[in-house]
Amino acid sequence: MLRIRVIYNFFDFIDEKEEAIKKMFKQHENPQPQVAMIEAYLRANKMFVDHSEPQQERVYSSYLELDLEAVEPCVSGPKRPHDRVALKEMKVDWHSCLDNKVGFKGFAIPKEAQDKVAEFSFHGQPAELKHGSVVIAAITSCTNTSNPSVMLGAALVAKKACELGLQVKPWIKTSLAPGSGGVTKYLLQSGLQKYLNQQGFHIVGYGCTTCIGNSGEIDESVASVITENDIVAAAVLSGNRNIEGRVHPLTRANYLASPPLVVAYALAGTVDIDFEKEPIGTGKDGKSVYFKDIWPSTEEIVDVVQSSVLPDMFKSTYEAITKGNSMWNELSVPANTLYSWEAKSTYIHEPPYFKNMTMDPPGAHGVKDAYCLLNFGDSITTDHISPAGNIHKDSPAAKYLLDRGVERKDFNSYGSRRGNDEVMARGTFANIRLVNKLLNGEVGPKTLHVPTGEKLSVFDAAMKYKAANHDTIILAGAEYGSGSSRDWAAKGPMLLGVKAVIAKSFERIHRSNLVGMGIVPLCFKPGEDADTLGLTGHERYTIDLSSNIDEIKPGQDVKVTTDTGKSFICTARFDTEVELAYFNHGGILPYVIRNLIKQ
Repeated sequence: MLRIRVIYNFFDFIDEKEEAIKKMFKQHENPQPQVAMIEAYLRANKMFVDHSEPQQERVYSSYLELDLEAVEPCVSGPKRPHDRVALKEMKVDWHSCLDNKVGFKGFAIPKEAQDKVAEFSFHGQPAELKHGSVVIAAITSCTNTSNPSVMLGAALVAKKACELGLQVKPWIKTSLAPGSGGVTKYLLQSGLQKYLNQQGFHIVGYGCTTCIGNSGEIDESVASVITENDIVAAAVLSGNRNIEGRVHPLTRANYLASPPLVVAYALAGTVDIDFEKEPIGTGKDGKSVYFKDIWPSTEEIVDVVQSSVLPDMFKSTYEAITKGNSMWNELSVPANTLYSWEAKSTYIHEPPYFKNMTMDPPGAHGVKDAYCLLNFGDSITTDHISPAGNIHKDSPAAKYLLDRGVERKDFNSYGSRRGNDEVMARGTFANIRLVNKLLNGEVGPKTLHVPTGEKLSVFDAAMKYKAANHDTIILAGAEYGSGSSRDWAAKGPMLLGVKAVIAKSFERIHRSNLVGMGIVPLCFKPGEDADTLGLTGHERYTIDLSSNIDEIKPGQDVKVTTDTGKSFICTARFDTEVELAYFNHGGILPYVIRNLIKQ
């Protein structure tokens, strides 16, 4: 067990503790009960240190130390949220990414092409793009957009830029989606929203937007110049996910940043910049404007927070939450106990999880002579497995929707159609940045149908295997299923007929979700993977698991044999007895239904 020792010592250098308490809990008219409750909780959990009391050395199994002097501004990207880049190193890191081979930190752009400038006309206005040009800048609702200091900090950056005469280029798609209606109120109270508006950061809504792929289309002229010139365009957003293909199909580089930095990069128009040394732009007086010229001081932020973030804003916002709104309240709702499925709906469809279900569990099972549907490397995320954003016009999901009279402009996103299993099954492994070893590293949502040698969409190949009654498995590297804990990343593969995933390691929640959908998670032994074992994915795989659930134990060894004569031992990643019970029932959904019926 990891225990983190947290030292709370808020008031060492504050003379008036009462005033400090009021500032910290200003949304409460009477903050003392809140402070007392928090202190009691921390003391009960041995996390409170009061330096006025005798100190007792506590012993923990692990210690984490953070040197506050080492904390510095940073962003993360261009393809994974955990690839942190110090702001001062951004330009150097960007050029390394252009040089590096295609991967998490590489685009493999030839040296001679790295400085290419593509000129075009944006609605009659001269414009240009090059590698690193920002085409999407979004302050999104994820994580930090209910934090007044960063939201008002972003607004102060916009204000300073306006006063100096800087303006975000019109071809950059900008948006502001706060995490709360309260944010709108304090931005308006501060008088700063108008500066965000002037820079293009208008409020577009209060839910998941660009971070989940809901940015919408970028201007056609911008899209064309990116595609025709193979530009590595960038998006900068204050979200928490930047997995390949998630934000927008045409932004290969996606950086996560704080809201103020999003505004700064939008003003600069590129991620290929050293903020410490290079100007962001030219002011109305003809002088260069630098990052330091538009960055607000801590005092400026504190002052506007204190004057603009008021308790009544939050009270009025959250008091209305349970009341709904007129559009929602006026919806006609049938009085039926059971949901009435609408056969023609492309948004909500009756799922097949309980079809032909009996009261007797199907029991445990191995896998016999399965084909490999996909052969992956490391860090395949849930966004690669089940994308939530754009539905590509040439995808199986797009064909399904077109066949049902849905126009392309009304496709919406996979996330918005997650209530329709027909769409989501077709969207499984539909990420446009998917790299599948069966196709020798070719990028795209395709795979090889091994028996015929055809290159097909993953969905079409899976259906061909199912039609022939062939089971399938997936080979993968480390961190399979990392990223958002998305249930469809397990439901989708199950619907495609995947019976097992053999990986170097799994993300914790995704492994559990696979078990919950009846898919067997197996781990290669340490030091082994598909490559070291000489597996190409063209083999057929038999997984030796007993049909008697009582003979399977959490973490036991399992033998896997191929039709080429190779065999190897894996660890069965059923980690608990409860997970074995789910597997015995064919997954958690039938397990729950059977138990409810018995009750």
